[in-house]
Amino acid sequence: MSFPLLTATAALPAVGAIVTAAVPAGRRTAAKWTALLFSLGTLVLAGLVFARFEPGGDRYQLTESHPWIADFGVRYDLGVDGIGVALLGLTALLIPFVLLAGWHDADPLETNSSRWRPTQGFFALILMVEAMVILSFEATDVFLFYILFEAMLIPMYFLIGGFGDRAHAGSDENAAAQRSYAAVKFLLYNLAGGLIMLAAVIGLYVVAGSFSLSEIAEARANGSLEMAGSTEKWLFLGFFFAFAVKAPLWPLHTWLPNAMGEATTPVAVLITAVVDKVGTFAMLRYCLQLFPEASKWATPVILVLALVSIIYGALLAVGQRDIKRLIAYASISHFGFIVLGIFAMTSQGQSGATLYMVNHGISTAALMLVAGFLITRRGSRLIADYGGVQKVAPVLAGTFLIGGLATLSLPGLAPFVSEFLVLVGAFSAYPVVGIVATVGIVLAALYVLVLYQRTMTGPVRESVRAMPDLRVRELAVALPLIALLIFLGVFPKPVTDVVNPAVQHTMQDVQKKDPQPEVEAAK
Repeated sequence: MSFPLLTATAALPAVGAIVTAAVPAGRRTAAKWTALLFSLGTLVLAGLVFARFEPGGDRYQLTESHPWIADFGVRYDLGVDGIGVALLGLTALLIPFVLLAGWHDADPLETNSSRWRPTQGFFALILMVEAMVILSFEATDVFLFYILFEAMLIPMYFLIGGFGDRAHAGSDENAAAQRSYAAVKFLLYNLAGGLIMLAAVIGLYVVAGSFSLSEIAEARANGSLEMAGSTEKWLFLGFFFAFAVKAPLWPLHTWLPNAMGEATTPVAVLITAVVDKVGTFAMLRYCLQLFPEASKWATPVILVLALVSIIYGALLAVGQRDIKRLIAYASISHFGFIVLGIFAMTSQGQSGATLYMVNHGISTAALMLVAGFLITRRGSRLIADYGGVQKVAPVLAGTFLIGGLATLSLPGLAPFVSEFLVLVGAFSAYPVVGIVATVGIVLAALYVLVLYQRTMTGPVRESVRAMPDLRVRELAVALPLIALLIFLGVFPKPVTDVVNPAVQHTMQDVQKKDPQPEVEAAK
């Protein structure tokens, strides 16, 4: 029996969460290093998964299959395709940076406190989220995926509600109430989507007699499983609704700005760069593969929703006064591009959407974490409270600028490649949709450059005059992310080589081919 690499990759952070939580109350530094070492070990295992994956091989590789709840046909089935490998690697890569960035975010306010263990809980919860997200990218049993899809809400709820942003903790008496509101809103929105999905999962089992993704897809492909058109549409809508909430797609997005604004900066990164990717990933793996005809039926409406997300998110980002909420609305716009690429149903669009998930995770992490370092120094999230930072903290301003330029998809940085592929794929199939989506690029340049101009340039405000530049730990967070943005901006081949074969399988599932360009014959 071969080594269960996929199980080990998900189990290691789960074990790390238990070990970290068990560290004695007075050993906060030991708890931090324990969590960091387990996250680095998970990154090594994710690297082995990437190395052992063969892009030209079987669709699902490194598979594992064991009985779980035999009476209900539920199995512990794991396997990864190229899309799953890319997002698994993204998750394992970002968690060490999230932990480093939040090194002091959960320390007790009372320096002599030895009774409470918020630090241990904070780091343990992050590792538990990592374990569940990784396993959700590996699951090939629909019921197993559903359990993980819902279970990850529990640690996220406590991370948002129990460890809020301290930027306004000392001055805002309603901070605790705002955190609680954001956490409850996050939980209720996602639970509502999950309950609807549960009904669809049960319906799928009644129709197909199995929870196995591979078995159901194979039965659909060879004609041994036939779904009535109305049945397939209802099941598709049940799955898609849950994924659209998680993604988040307009108009189901309203929980995200609250959650990102009230959470600590590392947790905000965890939400938008890691957890939300499960929603868009699931659209590719479950909606298109299990319900191809319903996916094509719903495409016109979904493309409109994606366009609204792109424009609406960007417009609200332009008008924001809060740095973290600006980045949250920018992410809503970016997720609109991802959904647009998925449902354009072209190979360029879906390759670009998958690459966009990876690049958005890195660019948002870079911008948000550096913004968090800035907010921690000043103690305010309001853009108006800054000015002239680049004169007193040039390294901080420089890394902030590169993160912002990546967010607006500047050529030479990673998001440009993915956004370009999405727009090409959308334009080739739906020219009007592709043209309208380009408005999001213009608006992105506006909100990013205005944010930089108002915070970093101009006269030095008295409140930032003594602001220190990035420290060693903060540089260890920012510089590798910046390097990755540049590397993948000029050489995205390591990711696209893994992703493209999986995209071709998805195109076969929906029986779609890329539109051929119309070329007039030479006269």
